[in-house]
Amino acid sequence: MAESVASWLAGLNSLYTPLPTHFDAAKSHRASIEVRLDYVIGVHRMFEIGSLRQGTGVWQFSDADYLASLKGIRPASSTTMLNKVREALMARFPTTTISVRSPAVVCRFSDCEVEVVPGYVTDTTSGYGYWIADPTLPGGWMKTYPAAHNEYVNTVNKNFNGGVKTLARHLKVWKYKRQVPISSCYLEMRAAKYMDGQQSYIHIYDLYLALSNLHTASLAAMNDPTGLGSRFTACSSDATRADALSKLSTAVSRASKALDHYKQGNEAMAIEQLKLLFNR
Repeated sequence: MAESVASWLAGLNSLYTPLPTHFDAAKSHRASIEVRLDYVIGVHRMFEIGSLRQGTGVWQFSDADYLASLKGIRPASSTTMLNKVREALMARFPTTTISVRSPAVVCRFSDCEVEVVPGYVTDTTSGYGYWIADPTLPGGWMKTYPAAHNEYVNTVNKNFNGGVKTLARHLKVWKYKRQVPISSCYLEMRAAKYMDGQQSYIHIYDLYLALSNLHTASLAAMNDPTGLGSRFTACSSDATRADALSKLSTAVSRASKALDHYKQGNEAMAIEQLKLLFNR
């Protein structure tokens, strides 16, 4: 029996869904990172954020992300904070490559990559907000509310029986497999916001419409749907945005052709277009 579009997309999602054990190496480094930062700078707590926490990671591509809530007074420049964290970790892990990739400090251990996002508490009345480095403005700051963002995605996801996280992972697989310089967080929040206005989730229709909406919006920054934090930006610079828009245009074209074939009952040709879309 010929494979259907539904089963092909479900298989793609399953293939790139990380197992809990895939993050074991990163979790093994967490304690030593936290102890070092607490000793040098002072840490209230360090906790999982991003796709690791949210369950939308992509096997072989997603890193383990942690937010380190720092003690003390927030410096005028976020660059000062990032460099201080990097220097503290370099002294603790001298054989590990450690660099700044705003808003994170990236530790490239031999067995995994860990991203540490340092920040300062800014608000406890709305579920803990943090000042973190703004990747689009060197030295600048932005507000993030990771718990509120997770709650928003989870709430919308429940309304579609997991459809939001499936769509988010599909968009991220496209990003990684086609090397598109778009923020994974941006894609996830765009997927949730898009689905928040739908009546149901239909795999290939919503894949095309979500990509099309991204293209129509020209990857513009989006308001935080929770109304709490700073705007979500898609790309770190005009150059990366131009590259991303070019690849997004190709993706929309391929998704449109896949949908047309699907509507005509030619699922084999639809899958061929999906293979091109996802570089499979």
